[in-house]
Amino acid sequence: MRRVTGLAARTISSSVAINPRLSQTMAITTISSSEPISRRFGVLPEISTPSFAGGVAGIVFFSAAAASSLGQEVHAKEMAQKFNPKEVVLYQYEACPFCNKVKAFLDYNKIPYKIVEVNPISKKEIKWSDYKKVPILTVDGEQMVDSSVIIDSLFQKMHPEISKSEEDEETKWRKWVDNHLVHLLSPNIYRNTSEALESFDYITTHGNFSFTERLVAKYAGATAMYFVSKKLKKKYNITDERAALYDAAETWVDALKERPYHGGSKPNLADLAVFGVLRPIRYLRSGKDMVDNTRIGEWYSRMENTVGEPSRIKE
Repeated sequence: MRRVTGLAARTISSSVAINPRLSQTMAITTISSSEPISRRFGVLPEISTPSFAGGVAGIVFFSAAAASSLGQEVHAKEMAQKFNPKEVVLYQYEACPFCNKVKAFLDYNKIPYKIVEVNPISKKEIKWSDYKKVPILTVDGEQMVDSSVIIDSLFQKMHPEISKSEEDEETKWRKWVDNHLVHLLSPNIYRNTSEALESFDYITTHGNFSFTERLVAKYAGATAMYFVSKKLKKKYNITDERAALYDAAETWVDALKERPYHGGSKPNLADLAVFGVLRPIRYLRSGKDMVDNTRIGEWYSRMENTVGEPSRIKE
């Protein structure tokens, strides 16, 4: 990546000059995988010889699936009785970790929502708003901004009887996500040539770019963000980005204290924050390495199954 040709250098310079917000956008964007979330309750592996052990395993397998599905249905009905807005719209970048935090909350609580993908260059989709960052959420016309504030506001609408303290464990770990975990993502997904291109392959496929912007973003953007990631490492005192990511994953698993979730028998807002931020990178090289080299995979899979399918309304 350090050997940028004259043509590539001129492309980057030109793209930044034409679209000065491009590099800013990529610096705060975390990339997610185009690979769909694996649903582990599908078909059992083929067994050549019937056995008692295999039968028991099958019963346990499908019992767990049924329990998870039933739990999601009950939770969804409870939430619908407490909070049932007519229209929820999320203005987002598909790869933004903060946007994915909000989506994790909406998906878990089975709140139907529409998505408006914002062009990170023109931002024409949010010209109506004085707030020029994402996520922006509108609930029956009421604008909400800042991912943590959005989640707090929705939670209070759903649970007016519950008041949360700034000093409780749940809040502490939510702040850890915003102030530490999220800053480890860019240095990891842009750490070398192949991972930077892998990340921008997703951006160009799923982001709201014009044809020209798509070409510039994939190649010039990947090159630019490789160097930006090095500056981010220095800014946040990160020596080894992979080791820092692994350490954060292990720190979170320790915080679970051998419980299924940080919230105990079901996820709390801290669980949803960690899951939401990690979900965009899960099937990139960095996310796969994290799962392969730490203990976080079991919790993550449990969260995938519990959060369930997106509650997004497809148009």
